[in-house]
Amino acid sequence: MDFTIVTPNLNYGRFLGDCLESVASQEGVEVEHLVMDGGSTDDSAEVVAGFPHATWIRGSDRGMSDAINRGFERARGEWVMWLNADDRLKPGVLEELKRRLDASSEDVVYGDFDFIEADGRFRRSVRLPGWSRFVHIHHHCYVGSTAAFYRRATVIDAGYRLREDFRYVMDGEFYARLDREGLRFRHLRLPIADFRLHDTNASMRHLGKSRSMEKVLEAERQHVESRAIRRVYGITLFEDPYLNGLVDGILWIVAKGWKAVLRAVGG
Repeated sequence: MDFTIVTPNLNYGRFLGDCLESVASQEGVEVEHLVMDGGSTDDSAEVVAGFPHATWIRGSDRGMSDAINRGFERARGEWVMWLNADDRLKPGVLEELKRRLDASSEDVVYGDFDFIEADGRFRRSVRLPGWSRFVHIHHHCYVGSTAAFYRRATVIDAGYRLREDFRYVMDGEFYARLDREGLRFRHLRLPIADFRLHDTNASMRHLGKSRSMEKVLEAERQHVESRAIRRVYGITLFEDPYLNGLVDGILWIVAKGWKAVLRAVGG
């Protein structure tokens, strides 16, 4: 088995067909596609029924990270990824990826991706630099989970899993932890997937200002996860959280500049 693709889903039937079709149309590779459904009440089951390549696994879970981890437990492919139900792979990309991955010795391999609108229209391309722990931790998690692949033998079989207490930046914590453990990252200059932007994206719905206490508290959860990653894996100089916040701002600017340099030199 070349690839295992894990797709967590909860009431995303309106996008799920695009996701499934993008996997079903791949040629030249052997793919296992696991759809981990948390109890959808929309038409998700009917959508999956139209794609015999996919395995539908329905059951209650403790959130998105738990659903993905359950898919990881079942994975049989040499390379494993998670592809969100509202995203999709580029046509023919897995065959090209297999050719490159067969010659790779790294543990995590990631590529570029495009942002698309809710209706599937192209918005803009995202071309990434090579791996930098400093940029990843102190600027932002720039590796798109929907365009990243993990070697099963050294990542999944070694027991690495997403933290289930992370709801927004679980991928950022995962990559920082793998890096700290000495696993190797590689960037491929290859567009791999389309990342769909819409008003129910977990990572997008808290953008902007709000005077609603409920919305602000929920948005702060996402920021707290990012701060926790910086405190555990990054540079922390003070005991006082406000002083660390000032340093975070400076490091964010420096990391942003360094990311631009890496991209310019093709790193």
